[in-house]
Amino acid sequence: MQGSKLYVGNFSYAVTSKELEELFATHGEVRQVNIIEGKGFGFIEMSTQAEAENAKKELNGTEFKGRTLKVDEARPRKDRQRRDYRRY
Repeated sequence: MQGSKLYVGNFSYAVTSKELEELFATHGEVRQVNIIEGKGFGFIEMSTQAEAENAKKELNGTEFKGRTLKVDEARPRKDRQRRDYRRY
């Protein structure tokens, strides 16, 4: 793993940032939680790479609020090219 940022997917839309932070805090210091509203996924940044690896190993495939979590290393954002055409 290269960094300390994790992708977390397949959780209920009702899950809050605080609930995810509490879940991941059992595996190290959580620096940031970013939930993508209405999508069922988000990102967790741990304080170290080792803590992120441990959280991934321990939480991937576990059940949380009735859903099986998918935890993986977050990939860097791809630059999207803007389309300069208009739809009429």
